[in-house]
Amino acid sequence: MDAMANVPRELFVGEQVRERAYDDVALSIGDGQSISQPFMVAVMTQALELTGTERVLEVGTGSGYQAAVLAQLCDRVVTVERIPALANVARARLKKLGCENVEVHLAWPEDPLGCAALAPYEAVVVTAAAPHVPQVLLAQVRTGGRIVIPVGDRDEQQLLQVSVTLDGDTTSRRLTRCRFVPLIGPDAWPAAVPSEPAAREPYDGSDGHSE
Repeated sequence: MDAMANVPRELFVGEQVRERAYDDVALSIGDGQSISQPFMVAVMTQALELTGTERVLEVGTGSGYQAAVLAQLCDRVVTVERIPALANVARARLKKLGCENVEVHLAWPEDPLGCAALAPYEAVVVTAAAPHVPQVLLAQVRTGGRIVIPVGDRDEQQLLQVSVTLDGDTTSRRLTRCRFVPLIGPDAWPAAVPSEPAAREPYDGSDGHSE
C-alpha cells in the first residue's frame, strides 16, 4: 500500500481520464490497452510475495504503472511491451520518475514472450490474459519462484498464483476473477483476434481473496 501511495497514478493516464485516475476501475491508455484498476494492481503485486531482493519480470508494460510500483519492492524490474509507442512512453515516464531499477524492453518480435536473455526471475507478473500458463514463461522462473497471471478465455479469467516447486513441479492458487486484454504471442493468443474493448474492467474481487 505504501508503494502504491508513492506512485502518482494520475501521471500514467491520459488527460481526458485523469480525474478518474484513482477510481477503482480500468482505464484506457490507447492502442487497445488499459491500466488495471488499483485493486487488481494491489492483488497482483501482493501475490508476488516480494522481499526486496528479487529480479522481477513484467509481461505487458502498458502505461508503466505496475512497473513503478514493483520498482519500490524489489531489486530489479525487467518489463516488456510489444507495442512500440507504449514502450517508448513508459520508458520516458519511468525515467522521469527516477525508477532507475526498471528496464523497459520491446518484446515483439525480439522475444516470443518475456525476456529469456535476462532470466531466471524470482517472480513474473503478466498483465494480459492467456488461455493457459505459457511454458515459455514458466521456463524463465527460478526454482522456488512464482508467476501471477490471468488465465481463461478472452471474456473472463481467473487470476492465478503459480509457484515453481523445488522439484520442478508447479502448484497454483486461484486469487480472483478478472478481465484483461489478451496476451499475444506463441503459447498464448494469436495476433489476429477480434478487436478488444479499449478498457476491460476487472471484477471487484468479491468472490476471490488475497492472503
